[in-house]
Amino acid sequence: MRGSAFRRWVPRIFHTQAFRIVLVYVFIYAVSATVLVGFTYWNAERSLDAQTDQTIEAEVTGLNEQYQRFGFGGLIDVINSRVAQHGSGVYLFVGPNGSALAGNLTEWPAGVVPEPAGGFAEFDYRRNVQGQDVMRRARGQAFLLIGGFQLLVARDVSERFLTRRLFTTTLPWSVGLMLLFGLVGGAVMSRDVLRRLDAINRTSALIVAGDFSRRVPLTQAHDEFDSLAENLNFMLERIERLMKGMREVVDSVAHDLRTPLNRLRNRLEEMQRRFGPDSAYLDDIDAAIAETDRLIGTFNALLLIAEADSGMTRGAMTHIDLSAVVADVAELYGPLAEEKGVALEVAPSGVLTVEGNRSLVSQALANLIDNAIKYTPSGGHILVSAAQTPSGADLTVADSGPGIPQEDRVRVLDRFVRLETSRNSPGTGLGLSLVAAVARLHDARLTLADNTPGLKATISFPRAPAKKRD
Repeated sequence: MRGSAFRRWVPRIFHTQAFRIVLVYVFIYAVSATVLVGFTYWNAERSLDAQTDQTIEAEVTGLNEQYQRFGFGGLIDVINSRVAQHGSGVYLFVGPNGSALAGNLTEWPAGVVPEPAGGFAEFDYRRNVQGQDVMRRARGQAFLLIGGFQLLVARDVSERFLTRRLFTTTLPWSVGLMLLFGLVGGAVMSRDVLRRLDAINRTSALIVAGDFSRRVPLTQAHDEFDSLAENLNFMLERIERLMKGMREVVDSVAHDLRTPLNRLRNRLEEMQRRFGPDSAYLDDIDAAIAETDRLIGTFNALLLIAEADSGMTRGAMTHIDLSAVVADVAELYGPLAEEKGVALEVAPSGVLTVEGNRSLVSQALANLIDNAIKYTPSGGHILVSAAQTPSGADLTVADSGPGIPQEDRVRVLDRFVRLETSRNSPGTGLGLSLVAAVARLHDARLTLADNTPGLKATISFPRAPAKKRD
């Protein structure tokens, strides 16, 4: 379990904003620290080189004075005396034939070229330390004297050379360790952030599913996430109160308006029975009954849309067979299509199971078929199908009517929107709004496309979760 959880967390951690922030900070810190330490070391090394060069120049000045006063013999005596002091000085005085005349070096260092004016250079040399020859590092000047004699005056800088090599070796490792620790720290921080965000996302998903009693959990840290959670919980409480108030309003409207409308319709039918068949009032009563039915239908459609958008019907979600729903609704609308002279065909399909509210799905399909029959001319064709897809199942109604222009396919899903400006044909402009609301309730996607000619309306349902064993 821990291994699978780790494999699930790691890819997500690398894509979190917290990890990116930590990574950028660590990178900037590592570069800044490297530049700062490098500049400090470079400045210190330059100061030490300057001090060493000043010391060498002072020694060269002293040796030059001895040479001017006592000649080559005096110069050899002074060099030997300084070598005998066992200091950090490095000397070598050679004759025209290359033989060593004085100093603590046995041979001329490779790569050191004497110049008339003398130039500073660093070189490696061998030196006897406690009976053993060891490789050392020195910095000094080499001179070409009159008669082909050569003089090398230098100071031992092995300690500084080892420090430089240690610095250049350890600095990349230090930067690498800083980046590694930064990655680990960023992963730990991101994991904590992800854990807190997952709690918010899980709560949000449950609320979207219709459970408005859920709240974001709080911790004892009292940090920014807890402040965010408190604000979200306060907002959710307000939303829950508003939704509760909306349900109460819907219930009140259902009780206070739908019942009087039904009573009005019943009284109109009673009046229709009282008058004789030749009464002049029958046409007016029939028109009133039709208007009343239209009001009741509009009212019922608005209630269904409100219930679907609020998620109040999610509790009635079960596994339903789309093919059975198609067969039932098509059978109901078959006589209406036949009466108008429209061929209503149902494509054969096997069992297609989705999770949904059967009543609402049936109502949405009925609205699509009713619209197709209404706008398909006589002699036209309507095909109703349910098909399996890789991501779930598609419920499609395709007709051969005039269709809907591309620019109106989003607007037509709003409430009371009708493309007919004259509004001569029957309808309330709520049919596709209800279909869109049912699709949102089921986490499905409603698509309006061309059927060349006509309109093809498709509700794409997600794959139904597996049934739980009892």
